[in-house]
Amino acid sequence: MSTPNDPFSVPHSARMYDYYLGGKDNYQVDRVAAEKVFEWWPGVRDAAQANRAFMRRAISHLVEEAGIRQFLDIGTGIPTEPNLHQVAQGAAPECRIVYVDKDPLVLTHAESLMRSTPEGRTTYIHADLVSELDDILASPQLAETIDRSEPVALSMLALLHFVTDEQGAHAIVRRLLDTLPAGSALLLSHVTPDFDAPALRQVEEIYRRGGIPAQVRTREEVARFFDGLDLVEPGITVPHRWRALASESTELDARISAWAAVGIKRS
Repeated sequence: MSTPNDPFSVPHSARMYDYYLGGKDNYQVDRVAAEKVFEWWPGVRDAAQANRAFMRRAISHLVEEAGIRQFLDIGTGIPTEPNLHQVAQGAAPECRIVYVDKDPLVLTHAESLMRSTPEGRTTYIHADLVSELDDILASPQLAETIDRSEPVALSMLALLHFVTDEQGAHAIVRRLLDTLPAGSALLLSHVTPDFDAPALRQVEEIYRRGGIPAQVRTREEVARFFDGLDLVEPGITVPHRWRALASESTELDARISAWAAVGIKRS
């Protein structure tokens, strides 16, 4: 029997995402909630796969073309290969990565997130972005791994739709970016109601009923996260079209129902 303090008595976004990707690190409560999402958003599995592919292309771009060697990945989720550090260090072995997540199940997999190349480094911070932002910024793991006088890529993939306006989503992103120097980057992906508002509002409500804060955002609302940044071409677009060959058909756009972008901080 579950108790109110049992973390597996309620669904969790990271474990539901793992289920979307076909993983095994999820529980019945997560699968039940995820199946309800499928009823309204049949393309959610496509969205999860597109998000992973966007991550690989965006990280490769930031390493190979922007020359960034440091990454702060918040909302890491349950490890799914290739992990961000594998992509980054595959291109430049000296890359340094800090992972951040609040889910106890992600903590149990932290060892796999810290299998760095000898030339680089990876570490993991177990913390909540909303309630423990100060702790993240002041953590020894961050200070020992990331040199914030050099450019850092802030990765917030499939995360911010779980941070509401009431929780200060835009202010949180701005505060994180304010701690990073010129040449740093923001990469994010975000679920949107723009393609099918009734269905995605129902998905939003499914998460909320499960105790998970959720807020899908329009393209204009997502664009606010990039205020003051220079967007990398092609700007804000559906994740499967970001620097990738994609069909001209918009059918997949509606199935994925997300926006993705990379922005560079110039000053």
